[in-house]
Amino acid sequence: MPSLRQLLAAHPVVLLLDAASARVQVALWPGPGAAPLWRARDEEAGTGLFAGVEELLDVGGRRIADVSAFIFCAGPGSVLGVRTAATALRVWRVLNPAPVFAFQSLALVAHALADPAASVIADARRDSWHVARIGAPLRRVPAGELAGDLVMPEHFRHWSALPAGVRPTPYDLAVLWPRAADAELLHATDAPDAFLHEEPAYAKWTPQVHQAEGRSKTAPLQSSAPHEHQ
Repeated sequence: MPSLRQLLAAHPVVLLLDAASARVQVALWPGPGAAPLWRARDEEAGTGLFAGVEELLDVGGRRIADVSAFIFCAGPGSVLGVRTAATALRVWRVLNPAPVFAFQSLALVAHALADPAASVIADARRDSWHVARIGAPLRRVPAGELAGDLVMPEHFRHWSALPAGVRPTPYDLAVLWPRAADAELLHATDAPDAFLHEEPAYAKWTPQVHQAEGRSKTAPLQSSAPHEHQ
């Protein structure tokens, strides 16, 4: 798992996509030694992501074909946003098969904060929360088991009630990534997609006509009209 610093040393032009939160963030490292260009847009991912990338490429004088490596946030966060970014990468890689490296949003925040006691959380739905801490793998924890110093990145949507005592922390990648540039947070992937703790389970549907118990499948239906009295 390379660090951002190692990745930039090996790949001169890098494009980063993050649509895990309600604020879409994109970045372009346009060449060796050049300062990164950052853009943030408060739009839905299907609009903000592409508008931000187009602006960065124009300012940086680059095209998608010039990118030597892609970075994207695989979550936790907005599954729709993450999958929008992943879909964009799959399409762009048809024309430019550059390598893709994924990172987890909460792990980035945890390493940037550099506080071993802090638990960085995000809503996992069904009354549970994603929890990341330095030196520990990402966990999914029931709401009733959350304890200690809880931190939640800004712009992350939540459906459950916020835990007592949770405090917000900025989710500004232009600030977070320089603080965590040496942390080994990136992993290569050939199939960009949203991070999931487990694959969703679906109930199997069968096209069978359901009938009331005791009714014969071949018995004719009786008229619902009342009988006339003789």
